[in-house]
Amino acid sequence: MKTERGYLLEKVDKVAIVQLYADGFEDLSLDDKILAYYLYRAAVAGRDITYDQIHRHGLAIRNMLEEIITHSHGIDEAILEKTAHYLKLFWVFNGNYGTNSRKIVPKFSFEDLASASKAALSNGAQFGIRNQSELEEMLSKVKRTIFDQDFEPILANKSPEEGEDVITASGNNYYEGVSLKDLEGFEEKYPLNSKVIKKDGKIAELVYRAGTDQIPKGLYSKELNQVIDYLKKAMPFAKQGQRRALEHLIRYFKTGEPTDFEKYNIDWVKDSPTVETINGFIEVYNDARGAKGEFEGMVCFVDKKTNQVMKNIANLAQYFEDKAPWDDKYKKRNITAPVANAVTLLLGVGGEGPISVLGINLPDAQNIRETYGSKNFILTNVSGVRYKLDAEKTAREFALTEEEVKLDQLLGEKADLLHTTLHEILGHGSGKVSQRLKKDPADYLQEYYSAMEEARSDLVALWHIFDEKLMGLADIDERCGEALYRYYARADLLRLRTVKQGDRLEKDHARGRHMIVSYLKDKTKAIDVVERDGKVYLSVNDIQKMKQGVGELLSTIMSIKAEGNYQEAKRLVERYGVRVNTQWRDQVVRRAEAIDLPDHYAFVMPELELVTDRSGKITDVKISYPQDFTKQQLRYSGKI
Repeated sequence: MKTERGYLLEKVDKVAIVQLYADGFEDLSLDDKILAYYLYRAAVAGRDITYDQIHRHGLAIRNMLEEIITHSHGIDEAILEKTAHYLKLFWVFNGNYGTNSRKIVPKFSFEDLASASKAALSNGAQFGIRNQSELEEMLSKVKRTIFDQDFEPILANKSPEEGEDVITASGNNYYEGVSLKDLEGFEEKYPLNSKVIKKDGKIAELVYRAGTDQIPKGLYSKELNQVIDYLKKAMPFAKQGQRRALEHLIRYFKTGEPTDFEKYNIDWVKDSPTVETINGFIEVYNDARGAKGEFEGMVCFVDKKTNQVMKNIANLAQYFEDKAPWDDKYKKRNITAPVANAVTLLLGVGGEGPISVLGINLPDAQNIRETYGSKNFILTNVSGVRYKLDAEKTAREFALTEEEVKLDQLLGEKADLLHTTLHEILGHGSGKVSQRLKKDPADYLQEYYSAMEEARSDLVALWHIFDEKLMGLADIDERCGEALYRYYARADLLRLRTVKQGDRLEKDHARGRHMIVSYLKDKTKAIDVVERDGKVYLSVNDIQKMKQGVGELLSTIMSIKAEGNYQEAKRLVERYGVRVNTQWRDQVVRRAEAIDLPDHYAFVMPELELVTDRSGKITDVKISYPQDFTKQQLRYSGKI
């Protein structure tokens, strides 16, 4: 008898902990299974780097909390429960900054932490100190970081108050003793994979690298060497193109050189293997300057059942580029179809998990995208989770009419998946920049680049969703586009539940989407603000007017990106993307609470185990679903 799968495992504050399933893994070839196993281990090996990048005390705090719950004899049960609760949030967000980039403060006191730490130390906990005196010194060092809500309150503050800049107002660990003014005229040799410090009055870069006989070791050399060891074990099971890319990645982790990373990206983007990985310093969202890459590790495999639509869309990339609403001078010509796959996620760590993205488009470098194309993934086993758990009750609470609820039930999941698909394949990879730009557009738009780029990619999806050729490929009609437009408008209202403090959105994706809806409300009047029975709704009153506004805004943003117009990017983002209506926010928070709607979904990943015969030969790779978030995270940390 087939048993019902368990998805929702627990809720930690406003985070739903969900088991992720990877159907189809058993059908992979043995070589692909083994490849996946070693790539999985390589990703986990670099996980600690993310915690250090999030905050300079991130690893010390995580280790302290883990040691307390694994050496808990004699600790008060109430304190232990609160410690475990805070630790789960720490794992979910890879550190002490949670929803909307705001600091998470625990429900226990400093005195509770001190007493629990002392008890754990007497039970044999390994805090990296020798005695109680050193423990007290360590506790004193991390006290404000853990308990003071106003101390370094925001992970990446891209709209700082007067008197601060985007570096000094941010709590991340990409910089030390450095202000934005200090970096004027300073040319970073390792923009993605370094930490910038000021020492003896001089600016220097500390590079993340393992080192070679000729190149000295850098930050996290031990962890990067472990990553390298697992990548080397994976290589014999990879095919030629992927093996060549992995060779460049290994070289990059040793040297830290951007040229080695560029070689890796060029070979990586050309290849389309069944088992895929992302590993390294990639996305820059957590750096307010938009320069430093967060470590992330991801492993997935192609979902053959749902892959064809993505392939068909990718093959028509030139057709969709030609139909984009922006000026012809910003349109690419002779596009090579990008690599596009629907994939099943096996693992996400660092910037890829436990909270996972729905879609990925890489590499980020504009010159590689324009010359060699891009690679796109839609994570099919991730994208359907919201619809399995919460979509119906959410639509019933936030959709204005019963017809809108029924439309979401019928087509919402398909519209959401198509939106992500178009965002990644056609959005990020589209358009070209002016020849007068001597650097990447991100260098010109700086802290506003990511929000603008995410908005641009969303607008590309909204623009093309009604295309007749697309509707034929995806087997949809105009109702699917209508479902997407209506959901997109009300999702902006839903997003307010994540702004627990203040009146600002801090995340780039959120700013980009809020900018679109706010602009359309203001400029086109296609979205109405409706109040009924004491509740506010955002309702689309004219689909065609909304599409026209989408095209106008998309053309504007493409021009801003192509010309590197910082002032116009700032004007758009600051006017439409940052501030929120706090009265609406308070109401939305109450309504979300009433239907028990989470802010985030964090995943317990599948786990892989080698199966060997008596001689030690690998005969299979077993996949399992642990359904225990705490145990999985402790295994990743090497604590059990």
